[in-house]
Amino acid sequence: MIITGVDGSHAGLEAAGWAAREAALRAAPLKIVHAIPQWACDTTTGRYAEVAAWMREGGHSVLAAAADRARRERPAIDLSTSLLPGDPRTALTTASGDAALVVIGSHGLGAVRGFLVGSVAYGVAGQAACDVVVVRELPALPRGEVVAGVDGSPAAEPVLDAAFAEAELRGATVRAVHARNPPWAGDPRTPAGRDPLALDRHRERHPGITVIEEVVHDHPVRALRQAATGADLLVVGSRGHGTFAGMVIGSVSQALLHESPCPLMVVHGGPGRAS
Repeated sequence: MIITGVDGSHAGLEAAGWAAREAALRAAPLKIVHAIPQWACDTTTGRYAEVAAWMREGGHSVLAAAADRARRERPAIDLSTSLLPGDPRTALTTASGDAALVVIGSHGLGAVRGFLVGSVAYGVAGQAACDVVVVRELPALPRGEVVAGVDGSPAAEPVLDAAFAEAELRGATVRAVHARNPPWAGDPRTPAGRDPLALDRHRERHPGITVIEEVVHDHPVRALRQAATGADLLVVGSRGHGTFAGMVIGSVSQALLHESPCPLMVVHGGPGRAS
């Protein structure tokens, strides 16, 4: 199942449309959700009953608009909607335990003015139990390519698994980008004579996928932003080299939430990847 969280914003509608296309590709059901305060879900009598009813009605209107957008994209998908009680970050993170993928817009209601990415997108991308796609920009003419950011760590394996799976669904090319800044001799992740991207296993499992390999001497955020311009999807890990213990999401992935030129998939791995 794919879950997409919407909030009534344009970004939320774009996320619903993208999620509908992804659901059709995967032949998976799509659930569109919207969160309102717990008290508004529970209050049906008393002093604030009218306000609570107004909030529930507004939530259902948000869901209806997003469902209409999703159906216009892919009319035949298995689609449902649901109001979730509580803070959007907590509600979506909890719901992610039953999902293969969570899709959200990059910002919308609740985002502080001046922030490039909303707190909901940041929180869910860092804490979800499954992979998360943040829809920030949609290329006008995507070039049929999925870009994977890899760093030579074990965390790169689920990133490549996801990138190849998404490319196979789309009939797209995989561009695997390993960026180092600055380059230095004797990097233990890239021993002499060894492919730093370690793509052999993925090529064997997906023999029909064309693969482009890039080792770039540049800052990872800049290199990935450039590589992903015009791509269908950019895939990164939730953590990697250089991530401080206790951080919710790695610094490269965090920066790309603000700067990715195409939909960004943050891979968490685990059972949520299966279906």
